[in-house]
Amino acid sequence: MAFNKQKALKIVNPLAGVLLASQAAGGIAHDMIPYEIFSTVHGPAGLLLTFVLIVHVVLNWSWFRTAFVRKTA
Repeated sequence: MAFNKQKALKIVNPLAGVLLASQAAGGIAHDMIPYEIFSTVHGPAGLLLTFVLIVHVVLNWSWFRTAFVRKTA
């Protein structure tokens, strides 16, 4: 079975969006969330978000290189 980058991105991108939204919502509303729930969810979700974003960058590395790396003349 061959690796399909587009199928992987169809999973990684929505997951990154949900994790980013949960981190933002947790950060904004942390005073309204019990500390036990906040500390249980926010930290591990942040680590998972970091991992998912690294995977996202790796999968899109050719685009990042094209967009941000200047060619020497």
